[in-house]
Amino acid sequence: MKISAPGRVCLFGEHSDWAGGYRRINADISKGYAIITGTNQGVHIDVKAHPTKFIFRTSLDDKGHAHSCEIPMERAALLEAAESGGFFSYAAGVAYQVMTNYRVRGLEIDNYLTDLPVKKGLSSSAAVCVAVARAFNRIYDLKLTIRGEMELAYLGEITTPSRCGRLDQGCAYGNRPIMMTFDGDMIDVAELSVPNDMYFVIIDLHASKDTREILSSLNHCYPFAENEMHSGVQEYLGPINARLVNEAVKAIKVGDAKRLGELMTEAQAEFDSHLQPACPSELTAPVLHKALSHDAIQPYIYGGKGVGSQGDGTAQVIAKDEESQQKVIEIMERDLGMSCLSLVLKSASRVRKAVIPAAGFDTNLFPATKAVKKELFPVIDSRGRAKPVILAIVEEALSAGIEEVGIVVQSQDRELFEEVFCTPPPIENFNTLSRENQEYCKYLTDIGNRITFLSQDVQEGLGHAVYCARDWVGEEPFLLLLGNHLYASRTDVSCARQILDVYESTGQNVVGVKDTVGEQVRQFGCVTGIWKQQDTLLDVTAFYEKPELTYALKHLHMNGMPDDSFLTVFGQYVLSPQIFSYIEEHIHLNIRERGQFQLTSCLDRLRQEEGCVGVRVEGKRFDIGSPNAYLNALADFSSTAGV
Repeated sequence: MKISAPGRVCLFGEHSDWAGGYRRINADISKGYAIITGTNQGVHIDVKAHPTKFIFRTSLDDKGHAHSCEIPMERAALLEAAESGGFFSYAAGVAYQVMTNYRVRGLEIDNYLTDLPVKKGLSSSAAVCVAVARAFNRIYDLKLTIRGEMELAYLGEITTPSRCGRLDQGCAYGNRPIMMTFDGDMIDVAELSVPNDMYFVIIDLHASKDTREILSSLNHCYPFAENEMHSGVQEYLGPINARLVNEAVKAIKVGDAKRLGELMTEAQAEFDSHLQPACPSELTAPVLHKALSHDAIQPYIYGGKGVGSQGDGTAQVIAKDEESQQKVIEIMERDLGMSCLSLVLKSASRVRKAVIPAAGFDTNLFPATKAVKKELFPVIDSRGRAKPVILAIVEEALSAGIEEVGIVVQSQDRELFEEVFCTPPPIENFNTLSRENQEYCKYLTDIGNRITFLSQDVQEGLGHAVYCARDWVGEEPFLLLLGNHLYASRTDVSCARQILDVYESTGQNVVGVKDTVGEQVRQFGCVTGIWKQQDTLLDVTAFYEKPELTYALKHLHMNGMPDDSFLTVFGQYVLSPQIFSYIEEHIHLNIRERGQFQLTSCLDRLRQEEGCVGVRVEGKRFDIGSPNAYLNALADFSSTAGV
C-alpha cells in the first residue's frame, strides 16, 4: 500500500498552539487559534505488514544519507529508539504509541520519496509521524479517523526529544485548510472549504534561525506576564491573533484572496511589534523582510508573512492568480536566489453529475421483474401523479442542482427507459391527454435532454454497475443514488441537496445515513464512526454490508443511540472519482463478495484513503426491493413526496 502525508504551512496563528496550552495554568490567557494547510509536497512511503519487526528504510536522513532501521516490534525497543533522537526516532515513537494502545504486529516501510524540504518550518517530522500512523491505521484497520491519526502522530513525536507544538500534525488533513483551536489540553479542528482556488508561494530564505531560542524566549512570557514585553507577547498570541484568524476564516470561506493577503501583511506587522522584542536576535529577520518587501514581486501578490516559528526560515506570499504565482517564483529565484514551492488551496469541485444504477434483475420481485424493470414500477407522489420509480429518483437528483444524470442500464432495456424520457407518446395518444399532461410531456423531454444511458451488459454487482459510469463521470466527484430506493425529505431541502451541502462544506466524500432498528439491520449496508456534530455528522470509521445483529451490536453501535438502533446507508452518496480505481482493482484481481463486485469494501478503502463523512438525512428512504417493501412504499411515498 502506498501512503503519503504532506508537510504543513501555518497560514496564521504560529505559536498560538503552545500559548493556548498555558490555559491549563492561567485561565486568563486567551485560547490559541491557527489556520494551517498541507503542502503539495510530502513524505511518500510504500508499506506492508511484517510479523515481528518495525523496519523503516529511507533515502533521506538528517544529513541526506540513505539509511534504514530495523527494530523488534517490542515496546521497550521502540521506546529506546524513539528517545535516542534522529530521523528514525519519529517513526519509532509512533510505532511505540501504536504498540502501547493497539494489538498489532510490525510494519515494513520504504520511504521511497521525500520531496518536502526539511527544517524550513514545513513540519517534515510531523509528516513522517502522520505517514507512519496512517500506515498502521490502514494496514491493521484500526478504525482511526483523520483526527485520530493526527493525535497518534502527535503522541509519537513527543515521545522523541522533539517538543513540537500541537498544530504540526494537522498536516494529516491534507491539502485543505483547517482552523485549530487550542484550549489547555483540549484541541478542536474545523475544516474549511474554499470556493475558488487560491495561489501561494512558499519561499525558502536560504538563511538560518534558532527555533529553540525563539521558543525559549517566548515561553518566558508565560504563564503570567511580569512586564510590558510579556504582556505584548500574550496580547498578540491571544486576542490579536484570534481576531486575525477569525477574519482570515471569513476570507477563505468566500474566496477573498485580496483580503487574505491584507491580513497576512497585518499579521506580520503585529508579530514584529509584539514578539520581536522578546527575541530580537532571531525575530528581527532581515532576510524575511527583504523577501516580503522585494519590489519586483509586489504587482503579483496581495501580501505575505513568515512561516512556522518565524525568523529567517521560510516566507509565504499569496499571489493574485496562477500566472502571478509563476512570476513570483521566477523573480525570487532569479533576483534573490531563493528556491520556492507552489501551494494551491483547491476549491471543492462542484458536483454536476449523478449516477443511478438500474441494470439489475431483482429476484425478490420475480416474476414481476420478468415483465417490467423494478425501476419502472409505478409509484404515486403526493400530488397524485403516477410515475415510474426511475423518474422520481431522477427528479430527486435534479432537485439538488445536478446538471447531468447517467443511468446504468442493460443494453436491451435502453429502449424502455428512453420511452420514459426521450420518446413522446404517439400523436393520437398525446391529443387525448389533458393540457396539464401535455405540458408534462414537454417536461419529461427536457429531463431526457440531461440524461445519458450507460451500459452494463453483464450484471456483476453494484460495484461493477458504478464502474460502468467511469468514463462518463471522468475526473469529477459525483452523486450516487441507488435505483431501488425512493427518497422524501422532511424539510424544504431535498435529501440529495442535504448530502451535497455537506460535501460543499467539508470537501470530503459523503454518505447519507438513517436510523434503523436492529431487526432490519441485516437488510442494509451499515456504518459506524465518531460524531463530529452530535446526532448529525460523523466521521465514518467503518462500512459493513448487511451485518448480522450480533456483529452489529458488538462492532457497529454508535454512542448516544438506543441499544437496538444503528446507522444504515440511506442510498445517497457523494464520491470522489478515486472510487473507480478501487473497483477496477477488484475487477482486475477478481476480488468478489458473494460472487459479485460489491461497492461496500471499495467505499471502506475510499474512507481509509480520503476520509468520509456521514450525514443523518432529514428524510425517509423507501426500499422497493421486496414485495412488502414496495407495497409499503406505495402507501407511504404518496403521503410524503412530491416534486
